[in-house]
Amino acid sequence: MKKIFLFFFLLSFAIPVLSQEGFEFGKTKSSSIKVPAKIINNLVFIPVEVNGVELIFLLDTGVEATVLFGLEDTKKINLNHVEKISIRGLGKEEPIEGLKSSGNILTINKMQSRDHLLYLILDPSLNLSSYIGISVNGIIGTAAFKNHLVEIDYGKKVVFFYELDSKFQKKLEKRYTRVPILIEKQKPYVNSVVKLGESEVLVKLLIDTGNSDAIWLFDKLSDKITIPEKHFDDYLGQGLSGTVEGKRARIDQFSIADFKFYSPVVAFPDSVFIKNISLYSGRLGSLGGEILKRFSVVFDYTNQQLFLKKNKLYKSSFFYNKSGIEVWHTGSQLVKEMVTVPENSIIVNLDDRKSDGNSSNYRYKLELKPIYEIGHIRESSSAAKNGLRTADILVAIDGKPAYNYSLQQINSLLWSEDEIWIELKVLREGKLMTFKFQLLNII
Repeated sequence: MKKIFLFFFLLSFAIPVLSQEGFEFGKTKSSSIKVPAKIINNLVFIPVEVNGVELIFLLDTGVEATVLFGLEDTKKINLNHVEKISIRGLGKEEPIEGLKSSGNILTINKMQSRDHLLYLILDPSLNLSSYIGISVNGIIGTAAFKNHLVEIDYGKKVVFFYELDSKFQKKLEKRYTRVPILIEKQKPYVNSVVKLGESEVLVKLLIDTGNSDAIWLFDKLSDKITIPEKHFDDYLGQGLSGTVEGKRARIDQFSIADFKFYSPVVAFPDSVFIKNISLYSGRLGSLGGEILKRFSVVFDYTNQQLFLKKNKLYKSSFFYNKSGIEVWHTGSQLVKEMVTVPENSIIVNLDDRKSDGNSSNYRYKLELKPIYEIGHIRESSSAAKNGLRTADILVAIDGKPAYNYSLQQINSLLWSEDEIWIELKVLREGKLMTFKFQLLNII
C-alpha cells in the first residue's frame, strides 16, 4: 500500500496530562484480544467505546492523552465530571476552548479502563475526519499501550492485545527482532542511525504511530543533521493552530536494529515546530508509519522493548506527493444518478423511468456523496503553476466524477510513482475550470 497522505496532530505539548492507569483484561479465559483496524495513510484506527457508545480512535504512541473531537455526527455521549479548560496549541496566540472529563469508562473489545480522563476539543474544525476521509472521533495514546503487549499488524490490518505473561512472549523471542526502547513521559523512543552523505548520525526518535511519514529529523537541534541539497518546501501536516510546514528530501539510508532502508523520504519540520518540542531531551526526530507499516510491530512498554517482524510491505518503495495538492473531504452533497432496474422489479415512480429501446428500465436514485476541496497546494508544484488554487472544489478527475472516488483513491493518484498526467475539473467561485498537469519527480 502506498503512503498517500500525511496527518500529524500536534497534541503532546498542548494538553497537561495526568497519568492514566491503562486498560485491564476483563473476565475472559483468553490471554489475547483481537481488534479489527482500519489502516489509512499509514495510520491505525480502532473502535473504542466511551461510556457505552462506540467511536473510532486513532491509535497513537506519540501522545499521552485521550482526546475527543468531531462529535457533531455521533450519538450523544454522557461525559462525567466535566470542567472547562483552555488548550494552547502550536504557534497560536489565543487558546482554544475545551473540556476535561474524568471518571469515564472506555472499552476496547473485552478490555476496560475505568476512571478514564478525557479531553474534548470543542472547535469542530479541529478533527481528523476531513483529512482521512472517514469519521474519526478521537485519539487514544498511552493508556492503550500500558500494562500489556500491543501488536499492530499493518499487513493484516488488525491489532492484538496480549497479557504480559502469555505464551505469545515466547513466540516473540523466536520469530521477532527485539529492539530496546526508552519510555519517557509515557512515550516510546528508539535509537536509530541515519546516513547523510558520508556521515552516519545516531538519532533518538519518538516512535509515533500517529505520524504517517517515514521519518522526521530536527536539523535545528543538531549540527550533524543537514538537509540534503536536493530538497523542496512542503506541507507536513495539521496542528492545533493550522498548517505545519518544512522541507522534504531523500537521505541515503535509515537503520533500526539490523533493518536498513535506502533512499527514504524524510521531512525536516520548520523552526516553529522545533521550538515546541525542544524540551524533550535528546530527541532528534520521529519514526512514523511509513517505516512501521513494513513490520508487524509489538510494543512492550513495561519492559521497554519493541519487537519487529517483516511483512509483505517491507520492500515497498518510498514515495512522496509529486502533485503538491492536499485534498480534504469538506462535506456532502445529494447526487442524482441513473441506475438500471431489472424487468421483474417494481418501479414506484413512473416519471423517473426511461427506456433505451431494450427491455431494461432505468430510474434515478439520490445518494449522499462526498465533496472534495483543495485544502493546501505547494507553490512550486506543477499543479500550482498551471493555475490550481486552494479552495478549488474537485468536480472531476480524468473525466470521472470526483464524488465517485474515496479520499484514499484520490490521493493514490496524486502520489503516483510514475510521472503521469492528471486532468482536474474544479469549481471556483461558481465557475467550472479544467486544468491538466504532470506529476514531476523533483528529488
